[in-house]
Amino acid sequence: MAAMKASGLAARRAWRWPLLLVCCAVMLPAIADADTSTPFFPPFGIDLPAIDKATRPQDDFFQYENGTWLANTPIPPDQASVSMGRDDVNRVEKRLHALLEAAAAAAPAKPETVEQKAGAMYAAFMDEAHIEQLGVTPIQARLDAIKSVSDKTELARRMGESNFDFGGAVFSVSPDVDLKDPKRYSIYLSQAGLGLPDRDYYLEAPFAAQKKAYRAYIEQILTLIAWEQPAKSADAILDFETKIAKASWTKAEQRDLAKNYNPTSLADLDKAAAGFPWDAFLAGSKLGDRTQLVVDEKTAFPKIAALYAAAPLDVLKAWEAFNVADSAAPDLSTPFQQASFAFHDKVLFGQAEIKPRWKRALAAVSGRDCGFSPRDCFGTLSWAVGQIYAAHDFTPETKVKAQILVTHLIAAFRDRLQKLDWMGPATKAEALKKLDTYTVKVGYPDHPRDYSKVEIDRNDLIGDIRHAAEADWDFLIQRSTGPVDRSDWVMTPQTVDAYNGNLRDIVFPAAILQPPEFDPNADDAVNYGTMGSIIGHELTHGFDDQGRAVDASGALRDWWTPADAAAFKARASVLGKQFAAFQPVPGLHINPDLTMGENIADLGGLLIALDAYHASLDGKPAPVLGGYTGDQRFFMAYAQSWRGKAREDAIRQQTVSDPHSYRKFRVLGPLPNVDGWYDAFGVKQGDKMYRAPGDRVRLW
Repeated sequence: MAAMKASGLAARRAWRWPLLLVCCAVMLPAIADADTSTPFFPPFGIDLPAIDKATRPQDDFFQYENGTWLANTPIPPDQASVSMGRDDVNRVEKRLHALLEAAAAAAPAKPETVEQKAGAMYAAFMDEAHIEQLGVTPIQARLDAIKSVSDKTELARRMGESNFDFGGAVFSVSPDVDLKDPKRYSIYLSQAGLGLPDRDYYLEAPFAAQKKAYRAYIEQILTLIAWEQPAKSADAILDFETKIAKASWTKAEQRDLAKNYNPTSLADLDKAAAGFPWDAFLAGSKLGDRTQLVVDEKTAFPKIAALYAAAPLDVLKAWEAFNVADSAAPDLSTPFQQASFAFHDKVLFGQAEIKPRWKRALAAVSGRDCGFSPRDCFGTLSWAVGQIYAAHDFTPETKVKAQILVTHLIAAFRDRLQKLDWMGPATKAEALKKLDTYTVKVGYPDHPRDYSKVEIDRNDLIGDIRHAAEADWDFLIQRSTGPVDRSDWVMTPQTVDAYNGNLRDIVFPAAILQPPEFDPNADDAVNYGTMGSIIGHELTHGFDDQGRAVDASGALRDWWTPADAAAFKARASVLGKQFAAFQPVPGLHINPDLTMGENIADLGGLLIALDAYHASLDGKPAPVLGGYTGDQRFFMAYAQSWRGKAREDAIRQQTVSDPHSYRKFRVLGPLPNVDGWYDAFGVKQGDKMYRAPGDRVRLW
């Protein structure tokens, strides 16, 4: 719901933990080539061999459900993690691999259709010999332009161009829905300028090794592009970014929507954040004519602008040149690709080996970690690939039945809201009004993106990326001049994820609607425990610590009575204290201020899904399958949907920079607050996961 943070093609190296939400649903057809005769996990949808029977479910439910699988499943060397969701991503990648290989083989010299253009761009990446021959040449003109910059005004204009070309900027700019007037768009400005995942990486001792490795990487990249005095420049760049980190807001502070909404005029911005050439930056961004500006991290802007003004021009030019090469490195010759992998993937995530070339080609065409912002897939043909994927692997029947399931969960949430004993009538009426405004989007957008004017050349990968990025940026700019398009999508159809957006929409892309997470042959209890809990999770985001600040029209407005707001905060605070006790790695605790929204949504999603499952029984007792009751299967499915493990560096990065708690604690955190779990597994006082009734969080 916050304004978009990424800057231009630098967003191709997005610092987001890959959220791989896992889910299942009721009576839905499987995707192409799947076996529709039995559940993915026979006999009824639970992976029974994964269970660790040496662990009591009352003591560690995550380990009980997943312990054998965790012990026997290694993390592949070209991955930072392994999970049910990651396996789902791998299956989608294999499907896309086959589709793009076929498209590449059929793509003519001058592609015209979306299939031909996606195939040609894929072929351009796979032409390793040509890319090796080119070396740094594809970005040399951009580097030369930066080297010839004569003043900071001109450099700010170049930074603005990074929205649709390789490079970086100390501030991020992007059109987005205005939070106070959701019928129109505004231009949001945000802090930027950091090459490491979070300010903590610059300022906190536990990340000293990563900071040192980053400095070495900067020097390595500057050496590869033959920049003058690479060692001296690397020192200066790291010092400059460290100062920006000190001035920057924390991730938790960025979650406060009210504090991050600061409308301003360009004249007032020039006064408040003097020292940065805002006119030139906005002109370079193709936004020089815009007057409706919104500043996010208001107090950080004057400090970062002052740092820009104080920095020597040669340091700023070296910083920009590094960002150009860093953002292009995954698509250049082997020395650049290997350097980028060694730092971004190996140092920061612990990944042992670089991905095979076809996977990297797929990422270049389909999108790298496309997530919650349209900027995440800039420079790719992500929506074209999405059209191809949905056409081959998603049916209209699936779309209809998934929409029906969402309707059932909405009904369960409405019933739960109506019965809340701590929320007063006035707030409750507003909450129900907001719930009724939600739009459900399933599978793929109703209106495909127009790629007819995007030029793709199978002999010019970097040119293809630039053309795709400029088309994406122009699309956002042109759209932002009119009324808000509530039919818009953020996630592509091939993304294994789901989201609740700032358009009051709940979105489930086609790729997440597949077995085992979305299994037409699984038991209903299993489907509600996985997909049902995710639908409930997304619903409650509109009412979490961030979402509750937005009303039924989508506007930023306090619609809560003081008493109800105080009750919500008190109950959420208890949940925060529970999560703050967890340590994903020794000595590093979950930050409840950063993860509060997701923790609330996990708990709410479980409760809503359990209600919906019970309602689906229509007053009849659930069957006992394999010796497990319906409620037991519901909770077992939920716990297995979050199974997985990651390398320690990846867990550290997630814990300090991502609003989602590490997957293990998305099971151990919510369950002790759900009364039905105690009943299902006979959890009693003295068991390790037991929490007294008075200590359980009663929120939704």
